[in-house]
Amino acid sequence: MRSLHIAATGMLAQQTNVEVISNNLANMGTTGYKRRRAEFQDLIYQNLRRVGSQSSDTGTVLPSGAQVGLGVRTAAIYRIAEQGNLQQTENRFDLAIRGNGYFQVQLPNGDIAYTRDGTFALSPEGVIVTAEGFVVQPGITIPAAARDVTINASGEVLARLDGQIQPQNVGQIQTAIFANEGGLEAIGDNLFLATPASGQPQAAAPGQPGHGTVMQGFIETSNVNTVQEITALITAQRAYEMNSRVITASDEMLSTLTRLR
Repeated sequence: MRSLHIAATGMLAQQTNVEVISNNLANMGTTGYKRRRAEFQDLIYQNLRRVGSQSSDTGTVLPSGAQVGLGVRTAAIYRIAEQGNLQQTENRFDLAIRGNGYFQVQLPNGDIAYTRDGTFALSPEGVIVTAEGFVVQPGITIPAAARDVTINASGEVLARLDGQIQPQNVGQIQTAIFANEGGLEAIGDNLFLATPASGQPQAAAPGQPGHGTVMQGFIETSNVNTVQEITALITAQRAYEMNSRVITASDEMLSTLTRLR
């Protein structure tokens, strides 16, 4: 019976759906996390009577035909790039992007990764780095004698040194935007890599056309909506149960047919 296989694909799809939802809920407190959403597509159809075919020798045409669907499959898992809330931390090296853009980070192998997680700190050499110690591009060093550091909305890093009235510009943070943010490849640690699907990064100073601005002393929280995820979880659970009942019903029908034979 086709229904056994069809219901099995439905259970697998809802299992994937629950896994996506559980990952969203697990990352409710992850800085800069963007929630995911699973999308599904129906599978190929089996034609019992092809649409538009002739129904008799008289040449009449079937107005609708008879097609039986063969189930469902996971088409994609989209990342929703909606802005998360901005939370004040009072840490002078914490940064949040209000609007579009990603911070650029150099990995140990030399590749450039991208992140919305702006929980930065200083390395022993005074370089601005991520929580994992990766250098934030373009590599800005804060002088050891700096009494205060200010990062304005345009990403200019200004250090106030002893004996100087005016703060000194020690670097310029740049952000990168992409034609298709959903095409970025997640590699963990709140980092992404560019892919042919995302397009090439377009780097510029914050506040430039298409780029968001930077806020010092803030971080961007996860954009996961707890109520929405719990509701989706209940719906997925019920859909899984219904597909399981279809398998049970199909098995009972097969048993009845076997006894009749």
